[in-house]
Amino acid sequence: MAGHIQDRWFKTETGPDGTPLRVRTDRHGLGLRYRARYIGPDGTEKSKSFPDKQKRLAERWLAETAADMARGQYVDPKAARITFKSYADKWLKGQTTELSSQIEIERRLRLHAFPRIGSRPLDSFRPQHIRELLSALEASTIGSSYARNIYSDVRAVLAAAVDDGLLPHNPCRAKSVRPPTSEPRRVVPWQPEQVRAVRAALPERYRAMADVGAGCGLRQGEIIGLAVDALDFEGGSLRVVRQIKLIRGKAVFAPPKCDKERDVPLPVSVANALRAHMDAVKPVEVALPWRKPDGPSVTARLLFTNSSGWIVWRSNFNLQEWKPALSAAGIIPQPEEGERYASAREHGMHALRHFYASVLLDAGESIKAVSQYLGHADPALTLRVYAHLMAASQERTRKAVDRLLLPAPRDSDGPSTAP
Repeated sequence: MAGHIQDRWFKTETGPDGTPLRVRTDRHGLGLRYRARYIGPDGTEKSKSFPDKQKRLAERWLAETAADMARGQYVDPKAARITFKSYADKWLKGQTTELSSQIEIERRLRLHAFPRIGSRPLDSFRPQHIRELLSALEASTIGSSYARNIYSDVRAVLAAAVDDGLLPHNPCRAKSVRPPTSEPRRVVPWQPEQVRAVRAALPERYRAMADVGAGCGLRQGEIIGLAVDALDFEGGSLRVVRQIKLIRGKAVFAPPKCDKERDVPLPVSVANALRAHMDAVKPVEVALPWRKPDGPSVTARLLFTNSSGWIVWRSNFNLQEWKPALSAAGIIPQPEEGERYASAREHGMHALRHFYASVLLDAGESIKAVSQYLGHADPALTLRVYAHLMAASQERTRKAVDRLLLPAPRDSDGPSTAP
C-alpha cells in the first residue's frame, strides 16, 4: 500500500537560489494539520486527518492500516460509518430464509434492537455496547428465550458486516459477552382424562382435531392444513406434507417446520375418529398460495374448516373454541363476566403434542422414533425437551447402578465362621 502523511499547514517551494523552502500555507493554524493518505483495495484514495502534534499517531494509523490490508482485515472507514439499522435493513432484504422467519426477525430488530443500537455506526461497535444491549433486554419484561432470539439476530447482522469487510471483529464473540440463558420449561404432559375432557368440550366439527394432535403429535398448523391426500387408512399411516401459516395476515400453504415431511403411524382410534368426522363434516377444497402471499396457488381438500366452510383461523379458534374447552375441562379458570380468558401458553394445542410424546416414551419408544414422528430437527432436541419423561429408562439406570454399588444382601443365618 502506497501511503504518505500530508502536512496541510506547510508546503515546500523552490527558493530564489533553487533550494527548497518550507513555507506556510493559507490553511496554517486552521483545522486538522496532518492528513494520512493511501490507496485502498478498490483503487481509490482514502484518508484520515489528525490534529497538530500528532504526526506520529498518523504514521502509526497508516502503518496499522497497511498491516490490516496485508492480513485481509481491512475495513473501509467511510463504508463502516453506515449505521446498524441501515445495514440490517439491507441484510434483511438479502435473506433467503422463509418469508415468515424474515418477518419475525425484522419485527424483533425493529422493536428491540433498533431503538437501542440502530443509530450506532458499525465501526464504533465494541463488546461494551453488546453488554449494554443485553442488560437492557434483561431489565425489560420480555422472556429469556425471546431475548436470546434478539441477541442471535444482532449477532447474525454483525457477523455479516464482518464478512462484508465493514467490521474487523464481531463484538458478540468477545468472552465478556454472555448470551441470554434460555430457561426451558419442564414439560408436564396432560393426563388422558384431561385430553378426553377437552375433546368433549370442543364443538363437534373440531373434536377430531384433538384426536390428531393427541394421537399423531401434529402441530396446530399441520392439523389445520391436514387434507384427504395425507391419509392412508389401509396402510395405517398419515403423511405430514403441509401446514397453514399466516404471513402478514394472509393464509398460505407451506411445508412442515424445517421442511421435514414425515410419515406418522395412524392409530385405529384416530382413523375411526377421522372417518366419523369426514362423514359429518365433508372435506372442503381450498386454494391458497404456496409459501408466500404471492406464491403459486395450491389446492387441497382440507379435513378441518370453520362454520363458514373456509380454513380454521388459528387466533379465532384459540380464543373462541380452545380456551372455552380448557375452561370447561377445569384446566384454566372461567373468566369473570366481561373479562378475557387468562393466558395459557402451556395449555395451547401444543399440549396435545406433549401428551403424544409422553405416551410414546412411557411405552418405551426410542427417542429417535419419537423425534421422527414429531418432525424435530434432530433427536437431540427431542431429548432435551422430553428426557425427564423417560421414566422407564431412569428406573433401569437406577437399578443397574444399585446392582453394582449397593452391598450384597446377607444370608438370613448370618455369615458363617470358622470353628
